[in-house]
Amino acid sequence: MLKRMQKQEEDNVEKIVTPSGEVLIKDKRQIAKDKFRKFMLGSKDREGFLKVFVIYALLICIGFIYIYPILHMLSSSFMTLDDLLDSSINWIPSSFNLDNYKQAAKSMNFWTSFGQSIIVAGAPTLCNLISCSVIGYGLARFEFPGKKAVLVIILFTFILPSQVTMIPTYVLYSKMGILGSIWAFVLPAILGMGINAPIFILIFWQFFRQVPKVLIEAAQIDGSGYWKSFYRISLPSAAPAIITVSLFSFVWYWNESYLTSMYVSGINKSTGWTSLIIQLKNFATNYDKYSQTAASAATSINESINMSGTMLSILPLMIMYFVLQRYFVESIDRTGITGE
Repeated sequence: MLKRMQKQEEDNVEKIVTPSGEVLIKDKRQIAKDKFRKFMLGSKDREGFLKVFVIYALLICIGFIYIYPILHMLSSSFMTLDDLLDSSINWIPSSFNLDNYKQAAKSMNFWTSFGQSIIVAGAPTLCNLISCSVIGYGLARFEFPGKKAVLVIILFTFILPSQVTMIPTYVLYSKMGILGSIWAFVLPAILGMGINAPIFILIFWQFFRQVPKVLIEAAQIDGSGYWKSFYRISLPSAAPAIITVSLFSFVWYWNESYLTSMYVSGINKSTGWTSLIIQLKNFATNYDKYSQTAASAATSINESINMSGTMLSILPLMIMYFVLQRYFVESIDRTGITGE
């Protein structure tokens, strides 16, 4: 009995010889526990399984919350009316019905609205790039009395809700005679007061502060003035900030429906300025008009046609994001807008 107990103890013991020749005796069960603890909780060299599992589980759950509505919308947009009424069909339609997209595109006057959407979102974005980069460069490179007060005012205008200044702005644009035209978006952007322009100024200000001053000083020694130093040295190195501001500004102008309908479309409907988001907002009314004037009998509006119209309105932004995703992520990381 005693020999059996000694043998069991010897089996549970592992002898480890160190490089110095010292013999260490460790319990195999304790070694297994240590390995399991390192595997679950990690060590200095690697992340633990438990932490990685929690991170990926949270990412999958958050990703599912965001992607579920898009998948549901995409699936429903291809369904026929029979598929919508059939309770056995939830995700995969019996046939991919492209007529929903054709009818939605015709009722939204897709290509005309798409072209005007690019102008309505692209022209102010270009103006924002020019004005906000100049303002951000001036704040980053020049010292003048009241500079901190200017930064506080810029930050305050971003925090201030747009609903507070909506009525005074409408009255101002009406007196200036720019309601119902693209100038209602372009003119404020030229002056650095476009939609969410303060955050673009802060992005450029943060980026230009990171450009070494010795480059600017070397250019000035070679005879470059302030403007030449700006567009020859500082601006080419600001590609990450330019990409970030361009994408943010374009998306915000593209998705803006209330201000677009109030300022750009305006009360003067003869101008014809519209966008895909405005067409989507008035989709039911536009589709009823289309179905009444269509040469061929149009299907009555249903959930599938509504989903098709929604997909058409967000499809350009989705394509743009997938194409520019890598540049967008790198730009956000390099501009430091996360507060790092």
